[in-house]
Amino acid sequence: MLAIEVGPVDVAHTRYAISPLGEAMNALRVAAGKQPAGPLRPWAERIAPRYARLLCETPAVGALTTLFRRGGYNADFIHPPPSGLGDDFAVELAAVRATPLRQVRAEIARNLVGLRTPPRHVQRILAAPDVLTRLSDAIEATWHALVEPDWPRLRTVLERDLVHRAGNLAMHGWAAALSDLDPRVGWRSEGDDGVIEVRTGPRNEWERHRLGGKGLLLMPTVFGTLISYVEPPWPYALVYPARGVANLLGPPPPQGGAAALARLVGPYRAQVLRALAVPATTTQLVRQLGLSLGAVGGHLAVLRESGLVTRTRTGRSVRYERTPLGGILAGD
Repeated sequence: MLAIEVGPVDVAHTRYAISPLGEAMNALRVAAGKQPAGPLRPWAERIAPRYARLLCETPAVGALTTLFRRGGYNADFIHPPPSGLGDDFAVELAAVRATPLRQVRAEIARNLVGLRTPPRHVQRILAAPDVLTRLSDAIEATWHALVEPDWPRLRTVLERDLVHRAGNLAMHGWAAALSDLDPRVGWRSEGDDGVIEVRTGPRNEWERHRLGGKGLLLMPTVFGTLISYVEPPWPYALVYPARGVANLLGPPPPQGGAAALARLVGPYRAQVLRALAVPATTTQLVRQLGLSLGAVGGHLAVLRESGLVTRTRTGRSVRYERTPLGGILAGD
């Protein structure tokens, strides 16, 4: 378990980033069955033919999935935290390709400790002189096959979460920013300072770290689960599940209360209301739901007149969010 000590300066130096490459690796975990699909099961079923074709055309993808493990070390070089604000797959992939070969081999060897012996064709790839090129090409192929076609909608979910999280941290502090980050993440106040507690396993021993004024990197993910980075040379970072993932590629088929909501306000207005689990602009809702700009705007107007959503202008943007009544009707 991790205890990350935080000082007053760390709020100003904490940053948020989106990692397209990280989403590609997390999507591959879900597609390969290395991580439960959960609410993304419809997505996993839809892209299953693409994943099968990817495995056939790019054998090194199978070597990548061999390295995936839960509750143990995963090679860092295939999923490094992005520099700056991220959101540029080409830049992230270039950083992977620039990894020193000695580091690649050391991390692969550490990753394989305790795992079942990989098949021979995977061993040949991982031991090849051009292993970095093969794995980098596999990452690029994974991005193009599994993530890039849906990236506008994926990015919308991530952007909305960033705005929500950054606003909570700036206005209300660490406790608010971490309150719904992940059930395994908590905050303990200690005067002007505090401690971020991350429960990474069943052990009772706490591994202590200190941000020391460098701040924390927070990265939402659509496909992934909680990941912590505390080892050099990476910055201290937490990858956490983004809010609104259940409605990622359009809300799921109405069931139970959702079906009643659709009968009450209409199926498309019900979609818009459920999608506002995280505040969003009209453009973001258009990307997420695949509806026209005029249709989304019309539904928002009716929902607003009915007291189910409100809107707030920030600069040039207008963000919509559910009222308490809207949240009740949506099933929260």
